[in-house]
Amino acid sequence: MVNSNNCRDDYLTMNKQLIESVNFVKENISDIPRIAIILGSGLGTFADHLSNRIVISCKDIPHYPVSTVEGHAGLLYFGNLNDARVLALKGRVHSYEGYSLDKVTYPVRIMAQLGIESLIVTNAAGGINRMFEPGDLMLITDHINLMFDNPLIRIPHSEEESRFVDMSETYHPTYLVLAEQTADDLNIQLKRGTLVATKGPTYETAAEIRMLRTIGADAGTMSTIPEVIVAHQHGIKIIGISCITNMATGITGRKLDHHEVTVTADKIKEKFIALISEIIRRITKSDNQTF
Repeated sequence: MVNSNNCRDDYLTMNKQLIESVNFVKENISDIPRIAIILGSGLGTFADHLSNRIVISCKDIPHYPVSTVEGHAGLLYFGNLNDARVLALKGRVHSYEGYSLDKVTYPVRIMAQLGIESLIVTNAAGGINRMFEPGDLMLITDHINLMFDNPLIRIPHSEEESRFVDMSETYHPTYLVLAEQTADDLNIQLKRGTLVATKGPTYETAAEIRMLRTIGADAGTMSTIPEVIVAHQHGIKIIGISCITNMATGITGRKLDHHEVTVTADKIKEKFIALISEIIRRITKSDNQTF
């Protein structure tokens, strides 16, 4: 039986830790952005294009989980992109590293406490849809959580939050239109699809890929969806972009390795940076017109 007092104590402990983490970040920056981006495997070079950067090592932030994966530097960038002030997380942590989803989503909770209103999530993903190719960019229109866990389990809701979160429009409808229009204007092909997340760290078998395709998945990752759930719970508007870095097991007959993921992500970085930069510019322009 779950002890509600223990859950409440865990919640209070997490809130206390969040306050300490957020206070540390605020002590190191003067201007808090309204928009943030989480950069997946091999996609961290986007952060280097921010001007007037303040960089905080995640390992210096109290209670912050530290990444142990190649391609995930574990750095928080605060900087300018044209007229936009942006928070860029260069590297995330994953469940397969041994972290609970409470810890995996801790950075998003920090973002929520800082007042982030819009979040772009990115990742390296394996192509399940046979029409995809390595190097494609996919706009995430929906997702399937096959981690068999949820970051809201064991976390009591506050008066400002809901435990039973509606997921019907998780990826903000206006942002979906904005992303597609931006890609068209830049002449960048942007696929659409459903993202599935599994725990990893092993890649899926060919039989598992056939199953995932049958249930409607277009691309697979080992991240992102827990972050999206927590961001959506906090009312943050979300847009998701996957970089198809390889085709999933059983499609090409090739064996998979993480090096291929980072190499492919590096090859498409200019296209990725151009698309994300313009999306951020348009989101910022839209938000400024709203206020």
